[in-house]
Amino acid sequence: MTPPVSQNIVWHEGVTQEQREELTGQRGVTIWFTGLSASGKSTLACALELELLQRKKRAFRLDGDNVRFGLNKDLGFSPKDREENIRRVGEVAKLVASSCTATLTAFISPYLADRALARKIHEESKIPFLEVFVDAPLEEVEKRDPKGLYAKARAGVIKEFTGISAPYEAPEKPELHIKTAESTIPEGVQIIVKYLEDNNFI
Repeated sequence: MTPPVSQNIVWHEGVTQEQREELTGQRGVTIWFTGLSASGKSTLACALELELLQRKKRAFRLDGDNVRFGLNKDLGFSPKDREENIRRVGEVAKLVASSCTATLTAFISPYLADRALARKIHEESKIPFLEVFVDAPLEEVEKRDPKGLYAKARAGVIKEFTGISAPYEAPEKPELHIKTAESTIPEGVQIIVKYLEDNNFI
């Protein structure tokens, strides 16, 4: 990864990740939801966040649209801006997850390389990273189109729109693959919860 611009900085050690997990009783993890717009990423992430909180587990959601109101409001949707968008979110997700929180990120994140970078950011800090492919066919998400974005993209009003005028590179080996045209949101939540339980994250 690119080294920091400033050279006059020193990493300060503190409480270790192992100590933090032992004292809090929870392992940190980032659950990275990726898929086309309207595939169900945000809906699934919201439902999972609520389920975990109701179980008295720490959970926090980062949403693709929401971060563009603040952290990433200076970024557009060019490939370069998308890359920086995901890099920043990857770093923030890593920080939140390192606090022993289940961090849920709902981002289209269409490029394999960008998602690989987000995973690498976590791996370098030994923070678990789970990729969840929220999969729905293009014809299905176009039917849903809750924001009217696909219609605008088809009409040429929105440029560089994923799935229409910009590519979506599907995950090759996601930890979980959820097909939202074939299962309900509660069913999807339970699939993820079982994975988290089976792997001692909750």
